[in-house]
Amino acid sequence: MSIASGNLFRDLTAPRAGETITDLLRLGPVRIEGIASSPIQDSILYDQCQDEWVLLLQGEARLWLDGTEIDLAAGDYLLIPAHTPHRVLRTSTEPFCLWLAVHIQ
Repeated sequence: MSIASGNLFRDLTAPRAGETITDLLRLGPVRIEGIASSPIQDSILYDQCQDEWVLLLQGEARLWLDGTEIDLAAGDYLLIPAHTPHRVLRTSTEPFCLWLAVHIQ
């Protein structure tokens, strides 16, 4: 296996709308992504076939998870079980939301 390195804070900037997703690592059943969120959300309803663990590294966000709204601040993390409908309702502007997401097949 080769060594992979980078800097999540330097490599991601806020998109004008929606999200920018960068694959940081894919290893067996695990995928790790860096996600930068725009304050303009596209309200996509996600229903993923894998578990997703997310950590909000900077900013503030409000998510909708299967009928429940959840507010997150920098440092908060959340496990979203597979096939749990969810969407991003709101994200902050300054600073923009920066996430670390771990998908587990």
